[in-house]
Amino acid sequence: MATEKFEVVHDAPMLVGESAIWHEVESALYWVDIEGYTVNRLHAASGKFTSWKMGSHPSALAIDDNNFLVVATRHGLLRLNTTDGSEKPITDAPYDPSKVRFNDGRVDPAGRFWIGTMYEPRDQPAAEMYVLDKDQLRQAWSGGMTNSNGLAWSLDGRTMYHADTTTHRIDCYDFDPATGEQSNRRTIVTFPSDKSAADYGGRPDGATMDSEGMYWVAMFEGARILRIAPNGEILREIKLPVKCPTSVAFGGPDLRTLYITSASHGRSKEELEQYPLSGKVLCLKMDVAGREEPEYRA
Repeated sequence: MATEKFEVVHDAPMLVGESAIWHEVESALYWVDIEGYTVNRLHAASGKFTSWKMGSHPSALAIDDNNFLVVATRHGLLRLNTTDGSEKPITDAPYDPSKVRFNDGRVDPAGRFWIGTMYEPRDQPAAEMYVLDKDQLRQAWSGGMTNSNGLAWSLDGRTMYHADTTTHRIDCYDFDPATGEQSNRRTIVTFPSDKSAADYGGRPDGATMDSEGMYWVAMFEGARILRIAPNGEILREIKLPVKCPTSVAFGGPDLRTLYITSASHGRSKEELEQYPLSGKVLCLKMDVAGREEPEYRA
């Protein structure tokens, strides 16, 4: 197997890097550091880095149709003006923030921002899925998951993908772009959960879709990312120099650069010695392009 040529695009390690997203207009990569309480931007050409400190854990980002960032944080949703750093609240969190926080989020083909939650006690599948539609937040479903992740949509917008990291499961749904209704949930792949087993390869975290309609997912604690077909077949595995990748995003002028965030927070000394790039943002040139992410329509 050929050795992949990774590049470190931002050298300072994140605690929990997440929610990588490419900003087409700015030619910049955005991501969050959940435990570092920051929203971050890196201009690809100049290498200029900018960071904004949030008041509570940021976890997911969307770019709206006015070129602002919509940020999901533990205590609610806000709009961030990256020109002057000002924030404008959209809505408070609809849950008890002492036990729950927003986690992974993604904009659907019709411009709605979907954000799942993480139920932090992890003693029951009590996470929820919410949808921000024209700045109005509604609940899409409740329960059946503990740590919502891996949101993505098929090229035609008719299939919604979603992962529950805790159960090591990737599901898909029939999806109506006009109404946002989802139905007919089915599991396309379940990964082994026994960490001591020889076939353990991590659990699904953040995801994205490429221009051929294939699903890419970061495998937390698996030191790899996977390309998965709609039927659940694993088409490609890329081994990583980080143990805990957290999100993936296609970017660059031709959308053929795959950006990868990762985590260093709470990892053992031995693991960090084995994977010294943990927490850093990496990139890899690809032979397949991604696709431009939809804007959130306010």
